[in-house]
Amino acid sequence: MPKKPIKKQSKKILASKTKVKSKKSSSGADSITVLEGLDPVRKRPGMYIGSTSSTGLHHLIWEVVDNGIDEAMAGYATEVTVALLDDGMVEVTDNGRGIPVGKHKVTGVSALETVLTKLHAGGKFGEGGGYKVSGGLHGVGVSVVNALSEYLRVEVYRENKVWEQEYSLGKPKKKLRSTGPSRKTGTKITFKPDTSIFTVTEYNWGKILDRLRQQSYLTKGITITAADKRSDHRKKYYKFHFEGGIKAYIKTLNRNKTVKNDTIFYIEKEINDSRVEIALQYNDEYNETVLPFANNIYNLEGGTHLIGFRTALTRTLNSYARAQNILKEKDENLSGEDSREGLTAIISVKLTDPQFEGQTKGKLGNAEMKTYVEQVFGEAFAIFLEEHPKEAAQIVGKCILSSQARMAARNARASILRKGALDSMTLPGKLSDCSSRKAEECELYIVEGDSAGGSAKQGRDRRFQAILPLRGKILNVERARLDKMLANTEIKNLVIALGTNIDDQLDISKLRYHRVVIMTDADVDGSHIRTLLLTLFFRHFTPLVTNGHLFIAQPPLYQLKKGTTIKYAYTEEEKEIIIKEMGGIKAEVSENPTEEDAETDTKTTTKKPARINIQRYKGLGEINPDQLWDTTMNPETRMMKQVTVEDAALADSIFDMLMGSDVAPRKKFIQTHAKKVQNLDV
Repeated sequence: MPKKPIKKQSKKILASKTKVKSKKSSSGADSITVLEGLDPVRKRPGMYIGSTSSTGLHHLIWEVVDNGIDEAMAGYATEVTVALLDDGMVEVTDNGRGIPVGKHKVTGVSALETVLTKLHAGGKFGEGGGYKVSGGLHGVGVSVVNALSEYLRVEVYRENKVWEQEYSLGKPKKKLRSTGPSRKTGTKITFKPDTSIFTVTEYNWGKILDRLRQQSYLTKGITITAADKRSDHRKKYYKFHFEGGIKAYIKTLNRNKTVKNDTIFYIEKEINDSRVEIALQYNDEYNETVLPFANNIYNLEGGTHLIGFRTALTRTLNSYARAQNILKEKDENLSGEDSREGLTAIISVKLTDPQFEGQTKGKLGNAEMKTYVEQVFGEAFAIFLEEHPKEAAQIVGKCILSSQARMAARNARASILRKGALDSMTLPGKLSDCSSRKAEECELYIVEGDSAGGSAKQGRDRRFQAILPLRGKILNVERARLDKMLANTEIKNLVIALGTNIDDQLDISKLRYHRVVIMTDADVDGSHIRTLLLTLFFRHFTPLVTNGHLFIAQPPLYQLKKGTTIKYAYTEEEKEIIIKEMGGIKAEVSENPTEEDAETDTKTTTKKPARINIQRYKGLGEINPDQLWDTTMNPETRMMKQVTVEDAALADSIFDMLMGSDVAPRKKFIQTHAKKVQNLDV
């Protein structure tokens, strides 16, 4: 079956609550507004949940959890529990008000059934709706979870009764009924995703924990419990509760770093029915980690709240440095880049009518939030600097060092990225460019060494595939500023080849190749080079990652040959499956099969199964050009992974742990995961 690139998946990072002062909104049947039906969901599930793979599978959980979080943000819920059960079932419980059960005047059925069977029907829509602040305003809702579940049961604890209804594929199996009395309130939804729709049905426990932990950080005071109750798994229970909220989040993000201000800056203030909450702390690293949230939804592409924060940060630091005579009259002002080096910050805003761009809520568009954040943060941060002079001096000193390095980098960049340096006449000598000049159809393969580069150059389609061989391992950019990076020949060649420039001067519209493919050997050195390149792209070419331009090639690990039949295996598991399918006698794994081995296959009789010769590829240079094209570079048959970022904070911490200067966390990680490593070549 042809192997094709993995399609881009939606990137949505959800979080949890902080209560906003508001009038108690109604939560009766009439607060439910109906927009449209469910039929399109099963026909085109990817439009509603991003994909039918792992991302979409977990999206179902996030949608149900969002309901409990919205109840918490409205001030009605204090607990949310997520449990994995047997047979692929998931159970999500909250202690909020419970979904309304009264008859809906438009649909003629209960409000509960309306919410579960009508797309975009819920207490978040219409005038007088149930929520003043909601993270799921543009979300697809629990109705989509119902449509994509082969079984769903809802229990509502409300009006001193327990109400229950069951569904299958979005259709009610029975009418809503009361099953007994109850003094508690809340909602419990148990569902099993439809296995005929989802290509992946195994939940990632770590991913669930990371998401729930983030939600609890953003919702100080809420208790979120995760439970693995599956009988074929070891029972696990985790409870998250952070009274410190985003201050605790900052402390966690900086736990392995040397900080500049021991006192974490924090402000929370309501302004014009909106709430602004910000925490920040500086460390001695070169990179920034700034995570913006609106109504507990992570905004990967930022938005107006992030713009307001950055504007106030730079202005306040410059004003303080001038007032304290740290910056002299002749000195340049600190730039935005200077003020954010080593910064870890959380920006969390709550507003009644969020305007997000796109289904995944990647960018906040409300213009007023720029003013609100700029005003609230600017005033509070100025006071913080005045009241903490020693820590303020550490912060400003860090920024001034960054400014000096920036000027050195500017001079270095001017010498290698001068006007005209990015056009085809001055491309790096090692780059074998493609003939097409249409960026949308062009691909750049970054390969390690001249040997692999030679095979790739001979095997490629010269019309749209370019090859850039790297010499050895590039600089670890996690421990270097831009001026040192640009002195590295391999990084300099890559910057010129891409055509976008780098960091704050990066212009994604000038990208010369819309697919940038990392293609390294399947060994330890290859993995290291791949990690170094991923660090470079994540830290300094972020838009390439967030816009879906970065890929990782998947060359085969093995060639399996039986007689004239040749197959390729990309994993150990696939190798074993192919061996069974070929039905031969497994020969010893060979790195260089001989002609004699091939002769042995042809000399076998019908009484004995033919021998399967297995070649283990240790490097791309060992794969001949035709095989490399067929297995790794041909768009019709290749398998390729797209690099995406679902959780920026988690990605940041992993890169810092693996590539940073602190050895202890890296050593612990290696000791913990050493036994999971396969195909380790020493």
